[in-house]
Amino acid sequence: MTPASPPAFGIARGIGDDGRMQLHAYESATQWTWGAAIAISSAIARDLEQKPRARLLLSGGKTPGPVYAALSKSPLAWDRVDVALVDERWLLPDDPDSNARLLRETLIQNKAQKARLETITRAGRPFDEAVSTANLHARQPAGVVVLGMGDDGHTASLFPGMIDLESALASASPYVGVDAGGSPGAGTWQRRVSLTPAGLAPAHTRILLIRGEKKRALLDRLLQSDDATEFPARIAFTTPGATLHVHWCP
Repeated sequence: MTPASPPAFGIARGIGDDGRMQLHAYESATQWTWGAAIAISSAIARDLEQKPRARLLLSGGKTPGPVYAALSKSPLAWDRVDVALVDERWLLPDDPDSNARLLRETLIQNKAQKARLETITRAGRPFDEAVSTANLHARQPAGVVVLGMGDDGHTASLFPGMIDLESALASASPYVGVDAGGSPGAGTWQRRVSLTPAGLAPAHTRILLIRGEKKRALLDRLLQSDDATEFPARIAFTTPGATLHVHWCP
């Protein structure tokens, strides 16, 4: 990051019986913000050292905005970075409630203005075509995936009680179109496009951003089972592949 960046303070320790997750705990929101941003930046930098372009998948929601804003100040070769979405609501990219809008207002600023932002939805594009386009982009697998977790244990747009959740979890496609009806956590946005475990698997870096004691307690509950139909956020550590790095602060 930049020389003026606040120093990050984190305690990393393995959690879970099999070491599939590592917890990075911070004392404050500021330390959490910069610690997570540095972790993401470092992973992208390693990719850029090894290949012409890096691919980054980011989640929406209220939690990650400060991390994305801090990440935007990282002195990476952003013109060689493709930024895409873990999931999207069936909204236009400039809709205030879209995840694409969140990325434009937080990450695609400062030094990261040069990054290439891929949106899933587009004016005049039918829903099925949006899903197909997301899968087309995913032919270049993402090296770094940043996930979130809702209070109901959802991640991406995979919600407990969702229609066809089991089909989405078992899909061989990186992205699927979903109907989140039946799950209160989806709110009014039931039609969505979501990353699947198959889309997560190729990433060499998995990061989960959570804050607060409630989410920490929920994380402990996740560790009690591998059943992703109960808490879909379990795919973050049950999907074969990279270790999940959880960045948390009170």
